[in-house]
Formats: sequence, structure tokens, C-alpha cells
Amino acid sequence: MRTRTVCLLALALTLLLAGCTSGGGGPAGGRITLRFQSLAWQQESVEANKDLVKEWNASHPDVKVEYVQGSWDSVHDQLLTSFEGGEAPDIIHDASDDLADFAYGGYLADLTGLLPARLKSDIPQRSWRTATFGDGVYGVPFLQEPRVIVANSAWLRKAGVRIPTPERPWSWAEFRQVTKRLSGKGKYGVAWPLKEPVSATLNLSLSAGGELFHRGANGRVTVRFGAADQVVPRTIHAQANTDHSASPTTLGSGGSDTLPGFFAGRYAMVPLGFSYRQQIAQQAPKGFRWQVLPAPAGTGGLTQGVSPQTLSIAEDSPHKKEAAEFVDFLLRPKNMVRLALGDWMLPTGIRALADPALHTPKDGWATGTALAARLRPAPAQSVRGYPEWKDKVATPAFQEYYSGAIGIGELRRRLERDGNLVLARYQR
Repeated sequence: MRTRTVCLLALALTLLLAGCTSGGGGPAGGRITLRFQSLAWQQESVEANKDLVKEWNASHPDVKVEYVQGSWDSVHDQLLTSFEGGEAPDIIHDASDDLADFAYGGYLADLTGLLPARLKSDIPQRSWRTATFGDGVYGVPFLQEPRVIVANSAWLRKAGVRIPTPERPWSWAEFRQVTKRLSGKGKYGVAWPLKEPVSATLNLSLSAGGELFHRGANGRVTVRFGAADQVVPRTIHAQANTDHSASPTTLGSGGSDTLPGFFAGRYAMVPLGFSYRQQIAQQAPKGFRWQVLPAPAGTGGLTQGVSPQTLSIAEDSPHKKEAAEFVDFLLRPKNMVRLALGDWMLPTGIRALADPALHTPKDGWATGTALAARLRPAPAQSVRGYPEWKDKVATPAFQEYYSGAIGIGELRRRLERDGNLVLARYQR
């Protein structure tokens, strides 16, 4: 009788241990399930991501990855809710300028000891800086998007203006003169889509030597809107309000909103993110000739700021090692090229960027890759409180300035006085 009791206790203990083994990571048998939230939205990009997930699952039967579709429109609030509720996905697709508060808040895993040497060395240090906060790395920057000028090539050639190249770009002053020359009779040399004016202004201002955010010896960040920071805003303001070479109706528009007018011949040029080429290639009327030009250069040359797309791992994930292995798989050079082509963006990886598919003149790929070495972390990359500063102070101030409602002095006062009050709350 005692022997039977001992056996029953042993069997119960075995079942209990089996139950514990299968919990917290996947179904019985030890299989791990990872949730990968992707923000891919263009058809080619979604297909590339889903295909890579399928390939991983086919070759890794013990670690299944579930594809979860997210949205750029709501990702910050959605992630914050999921972090606080303990429901965050294991692998998180986001942008580097959205990571600071999550990293400092302890929601993201420090990847320093999780990533293989191959991946660390393949991505330049300037890109790693976009996801470095304090002493940790909280995302892998893998896709980046320079701002370029998409131009009606027939219009520019008919006007006889000099066509800029990465080797000989326009200066900001020359760009202003070119847009004046292309304007008249109800048509405009440029359409600036500035519904979201802050990142465009700050990132392009690096070409003129602008920094805006200055970190002191004590680590505190303050806003100083100096002469170099004013080059790009003054150019846009003059085009819209003095020269009348920039369409006033597009200042509150998004990039896609400008394309019908661009195709209809109302604007000669539109400054856009590099990925907009996909929409242009798909939507341009038959016979419409367009080309990609580099953004204007200043004292900083073609330098501009970027906030790369990133892959992070949730701090609460019980399977960080396996999640990092999936990230490494997703960002192998050939796979990174597939993701870049699907999103019409540039990869950060050195080996991926050398792929011949990204150096063809077709659709402006060669122009974009020529700019890759000049891309730097966006000025606000590591500034705590930047989202609030942008939404409550900078966005309305820039919108009013570009529309002509306020002058450069009032713009400066708002950015500095009101902006520093906001940032101070995050640096106590």
C-alpha cells in the first residue's frame, strides 16, 4: 500500500513538473511562441515580412513566431497600454524617435549582450546611436529614409535650371531661386507637405549646421534656436509668403495629399521621404516623367537627420535569447535587402546597402544610396519629453510661422521659452 502511495505521489509530481515546463512559453512539448508586431503597411513590405516569418517557422520548429499587424498611427499609445498591462509583444517594430521614454521607463530590454557580433559590426555606429539611451541599446536600427526632392523632370529641363546631383547639390539659397524661376501663372516651383512640420524641419536643418537641442555638461537638454537652425525655416517661409513659389494650400497636407497636384502639373517639385517613390511609381499617369533629386545642402553638406525603423525586445519577454535570434535572422544582409525593397527605403546594414538592386538609377535608388553615408541621428533622438514638446509647442509654432501668422522672433520665443519649460519637467 505504501509503495502504491509513493508511486502515485511520484506520478503527480511528474505531471506537475510537466505542466510547469509547458507554461509561460508555449504549448506542451517545450515549443516556444514569440509574438512579432510589425508596422509594415505597404503590400510589398507586408508580404516580405510575412514571408520571412514563414521561412523562420519552417526552419525553427521549436520556436514559432506569430505575425501581429500593428499601425504607425497608434503605435505609441498601443505599446504603452500593452506594456503597462503585461501584454506587450516579444519583438517590437517601431521608430527610434519613439523609443526614449520606453527605454528609460524600463519597458524595453537592453540588447547589448543579446545581439551577435555579426549584426553589431554590420550596422554603422552612427545608426546604433539612434537606439542608444544611457548605457544601453534598446533597438536595432534596420531601415532608414532620407528626405529627397521628387521633381517633374520635363518641367525642370524645359525651364533650363541646373539639375542637382549628390556630388553637386543645390544650396538652400539656390533652391529658393530655382523655385522662383519655376513659378508663375497659378503654378508653383515647390509644394511643401508640412502637416507634420517638426521632424522635416529639424532633420533638414542639420544640412545647415542646425542642432536646436543642446546637452550641457550636467546632461540637461535645452532648446536654442540659432542662426543655423533658422536657415531651412526661413527658406520655406520666404517661398510661401514672399516669393509665392511654394503652394500655400499644401502646408497643412501630408505627403500623399500633394501627389494629385504634382501629377496634374501644379507643382514642379515636392520634398518627400524616400519611400514615397513607391506611390509615385504606382500612381503616376502614363508618360509622366519624374526623378529623384538630393535635398539642398548647407554648411553641413548633405547631412540630414533620420529616425530609423527599429526592432526591439520587450523587457517582460521570457524568451529574449530566442527573440534576439529571430531579429538576427530577419536582418541577415539578404533579408534586410528584401525588407528595404519592400518598404522602398534604405537598409542600415553595410553589406545590404552594397546590394546592386539598391544602386540602380531606376526610381531614384542610386540617388538615395548616395545619401546614406550622410545620414545622422535626428536631433531629438535621445531627448526625453520630445513627443510632448513636438505636439504642444513646436508643431503649432511652426505651422503658424509657415502660414505667415507669426514671425521668426515669435517662433524662436515659443520654441525656446515654452519648449524649455516642457523639457525641464522630464529632467528633474
